[in-house]
Amino acid sequence: MRVVLIIVLVFVALSIVGYFADKKRREALAALAARLGLRFSVDHDHTLASQMAFLDKLARGENRYAFNVMRGSFRNYPVIAGDFHYETHSTDSKGRRQTHHHYISFYLLVMPAHFPELTIGRESWLSKIAQAFGYDDIDFESHEFSRRFCVRSLDRKFAYDVCNARMIEYLLGNPDVSIEIEKSSLAMLFDSRMDVAKVEANLNRLVEIRTRIPDYLFAARGA
Repeated sequence: MRVVLIIVLVFVALSIVGYFADKKRREALAALAARLGLRFSVDHDHTLASQMAFLDKLARGENRYAFNVMRGSFRNYPVIAGDFHYETHSTDSKGRRQTHHHYISFYLLVMPAHFPELTIGRESWLSKIAQAFGYDDIDFESHEFSRRFCVRSLDRKFAYDVCNARMIEYLLGNPDVSIEIEKSSLAMLFDSRMDVAKVEANLNRLVEIRTRIPDYLFAARGA
């Protein structure tokens, strides 16, 4: 009985610590958004999650929603950034259904033209397995870039236009970045919740990536 009581007390203590840590983080994000001139909402936004579901990483699982969302203009570009949640399920050895919660942070810039899907991410063992099953990535003259990044698009010319020399140089200097371009969205995504200390820097990186997309691509699409 005493062991059970200790376990309950530890669980309650951890829950209280977690609650106040989340509260402190939300307050810090709200203050940062205010300083950057962005609107901020802590609400679970299922509508925004549905609107962004064309992005591969934001179409996974169930019970998808965005939260701690910042919106507005950053360096004269319309941006949306926030945390993202989704659930997956599994069954344990006793047949019990288990729910797993996953968190992503997203930084999205809205562009004045629509583009085909293009994904740029770090080369990994998963991407190598996918290639073995026919999901080839696109190779570039820069062997280092091709070795470190997996680039996929049905429009190879568009991929080559986006991954120009300036873009390749920037991405090689920022190897943690994963990018998805589709429709009017340029998205930078991370497999964790937003780090308050890195939000502004990541918004700056998003804009830097946007500036490396050639102007002629927008002109060709009537922007």
